[in-house]
Amino acid sequence: MKKVTGIGGIFLKCRDRDKTREWYQTHLGINMDEWGAQLNWSDDTHSAPYSVLSFFRRSTDYFDPSDQPFMLNLRVADLDSLVAELRSAGVPLIGEPLNEEYGKFAWIMDPEGNKIELWEQAG
Repeated sequence: MKKVTGIGGIFLKCRDRDKTREWYQTHLGINMDEWGAQLNWSDDTHSAPYSVLSFFRRSTDYFDPSDQPFMLNLRVADLDSLVAELRSAGVPLIGEPLNEEYGKFAWIMDPEGNKIELWEQAG
């Protein structure tokens, strides 16, 4: 079974989100929105894969229970099957999987205490 297909996104905690977004836009040429940036893998922005770069306040609890200042989002081919396989292997999920506008999501921790968001893109 194909599992991880790529990087879905990188999420970073920041002391000053506005200043950080401005720096990435000014110096790296990444067009930033309030939430971050969508990095398209091709010119077909309607259905093609993309990755996200997003910045969070240092005080966010979205990365909990990890105490790391980042969270990795991995794109997956079939989230439901992967979640079943992870549960079967005894890998605990953080909360329950969600089906949202942008796709399906689930969360786990790696052995080093890094939170990983698993994402199956909608469509």
